[in-house]
Amino acid sequence: MVSRSYSNLLDLTSCGSPSFGREKKRLPRVATVAGVLSELDDETGNSVGSDTPSSVSQERMIIVGNQLPLRAHRKDNGTWEFTWDEDSLLLQLKDGLGDDVETVYIGRFDRSLWQAYVSVNKIFADKVMEVISPDDDFVWVHDYHLMVLPTFLRKRFNRVRLGFFLHSPFPSSEIYRTLPVRDELLRALLNSDLIGFHTFDYARHFLSCCSRMLGISYQSKRGYIGLEYYGRTVSIKILPVGIHIGQLQSVMSHPETENKVAELKNQFRDQIVLLGVDDMDIFKGISLKLLAMEQLLLQHPDKRGRVVLVQIANPARGRGKDVQEVQSETYATVKRINDTFGRSGYTPVVLIDTPLQSYERIAYYVIAECCLVTAVRDGMNLIPYEYVICRQGNEKIDEILGTDPLAQKRSMLVVSEFIGCSPSLSGAIRVNPWNIDAVAEAMDSALMVPEAEKQMRHEKHYRYVSTHDVAYWARSFLQDLERACREHLRRRCWGIGFGLGFRVIALDPNFRKLSVEHIVSAYKRTKHRAILLDYDGTMVQPGSMSTTPNAEAVSLLNSLCRDTKNCVFIVSGRERKTLTEWFSSCERMGIAAEHGYFVRANQNAEWEACVPVPDFEWKQIAEPVMQLYTETTDGSNIEAKESALVWNYEYADRDFGSCQAKELFDHLESVLANEPVSVKSSPNIVEVKPQGVSKGIVAERLLLTMQQKGVTPDFVLCIGDDRSDEDMFGVIMNARASLSPVAEVFPCTVGQKPSKAKYYLDDTSEILRMLQGLANASEMPTRISSLPSH
Repeated sequence: MVSRSYSNLLDLTSCGSPSFGREKKRLPRVATVAGVLSELDDETGNSVGSDTPSSVSQERMIIVGNQLPLRAHRKDNGTWEFTWDEDSLLLQLKDGLGDDVETVYIGRFDRSLWQAYVSVNKIFADKVMEVISPDDDFVWVHDYHLMVLPTFLRKRFNRVRLGFFLHSPFPSSEIYRTLPVRDELLRALLNSDLIGFHTFDYARHFLSCCSRMLGISYQSKRGYIGLEYYGRTVSIKILPVGIHIGQLQSVMSHPETENKVAELKNQFRDQIVLLGVDDMDIFKGISLKLLAMEQLLLQHPDKRGRVVLVQIANPARGRGKDVQEVQSETYATVKRINDTFGRSGYTPVVLIDTPLQSYERIAYYVIAECCLVTAVRDGMNLIPYEYVICRQGNEKIDEILGTDPLAQKRSMLVVSEFIGCSPSLSGAIRVNPWNIDAVAEAMDSALMVPEAEKQMRHEKHYRYVSTHDVAYWARSFLQDLERACREHLRRRCWGIGFGLGFRVIALDPNFRKLSVEHIVSAYKRTKHRAILLDYDGTMVQPGSMSTTPNAEAVSLLNSLCRDTKNCVFIVSGRERKTLTEWFSSCERMGIAAEHGYFVRANQNAEWEACVPVPDFEWKQIAEPVMQLYTETTDGSNIEAKESALVWNYEYADRDFGSCQAKELFDHLESVLANEPVSVKSSPNIVEVKPQGVSKGIVAERLLLTMQQKGVTPDFVLCIGDDRSDEDMFGVIMNARASLSPVAEVFPCTVGQKPSKAKYYLDDTSEILRMLQGLANASEMPTRISSLPSH
């Protein structure tokens, strides 16, 4: 509902909502300060500041952008008149959300230093919180102005259904990594459920930054790209925005548009019009385009007097020295070209630098043979889409132009490869705008293309643009947002971190911290216990300079092993020689080496292979391949184990190492297709090992051996920290046939993260504290029996 804090709202008296194929509604109120604009029925809009619900619909989309879709006009009497801005994308996307979805617009805009940027985002968050129903509403945040807003919303509502769309290019990691606040921005975006980009290039830069700076890699599954972030899957959507075709067609049908087309047809009779429509700023490449036009006229004298470049230069959105330089250079270049090649009745470059009405711009689209969009860097840029739709025309336009209404329409596009719409326009001539000769040649080629080919290119573009309009874009984004948020209510969520480092951990509802009191109690009342412990990252802190077990850990293991009710195993990926040396004092402890390939029940037993492997000739195939990638990937190395080969790229460039790892994985799978091995990929490694080898085999073997000895386990503890330990968790969770009906099972992972385990402990110190509790429970009967009797 609309908050009472918006008390200074004005009724609008002379504006209606845009038609866009919808039933017309009045816009009854608007905030005169930063706030909320909600589309209300007349019956509910009369009471300013009312708490009346804004709609009876059950689903709402809250649109958050840096500017509201409004135009403001000050009347002579000093009052303000507000109308919808029909060119605003935020208004147009309503057509894709469905008639039963109410939209609420929230806006304010400010520019300053980083702290001010954060403060403004916080203001947006406060305004969203005043209107949101977190269990029912979707929130869709737009563009770089609001990149940290997802963090503020996620902090307040852990399960908020939140999408973000970036309408601008995302910088490459080489540029982005120089930002002092780079991690804060990335983590803020990752607090969204769905992040949208216009092209894969933009998404690729974002994914690369996440990989290089946060160590988060993406996975593609069934066509969807996702990032696993603290138990949440952040989905990535690549979908270029479209235009509102109905609005363009409506303006084309206006009488003033038809009059303007007739006027322009007469003005440029017997001439071929090339058209550019750009903002007057340094990124649009207007000066480069003008130089290409100059080159065209120099190299092709036959074009003089016949070809005209109409350059519409929209007023600059900013001010300053850069804009002034662009304007000065543009005016000087236009004057030089016109002085050199102009003559009576012919002006080669027509520069229009005054604001145009929509119908005037559309009229230029209609009469132009080719549209040139040659920005050196831009976001999506919808000018080519608008041009294609306008060239399709209508019956009245055809009549004015003297064309056959039944004939196929034609158009040509020359577009920069650095604009977002370029990949979707397969029939356009793509150019590097910095290469003036190439742009001039493209302009000439566009004019020389046969009519039939112009028609074919136009038909291809029109088919795409008309089916991928703004409604399709909005509808598709909402569908993916619903899919991305489907598991929200099922997961347990809680937030960690401070400030912009805040993030939400989402876990299975049954996942909880292991209580030492609970496990010690179960330990005391059980008689046949199986204990499986990973080593690296479990018994020793990850990243520790010393990887050898300390005296405390060895003492704890020996205490557990002395209890005859216990069967204790260390299950590690390390080699058996290393583990034998490290645990030489643990005589009664079992050891599984190389992820379960080698197993030894105790110090007096022989090492056995869990999986029979007739030979290791596959190493002669795999090792040269790994060596090739090692030589070409600085910072990588090969670890040769008795049963496996591991390629490690932990110290390589993160992006390049990841790329090489994917390539190596595919290469090894190909050359080893007929060998009895499996190729596995884990963070920082690619491993080749015999098929069937896993830590799960050790768990199965231990439980089966105990059962065969007539000892049915009634207590199972399994602790690990990485993906290889998940196999053990899976086995003990599904091993009811091998366990006592009343068995207590404790699969426990290190850290709060998605896992098959039911429990977690935060770090190595908590694990050692818990094991100490178990060891004390084992020693207690001995202490009691040793006390003197009275």
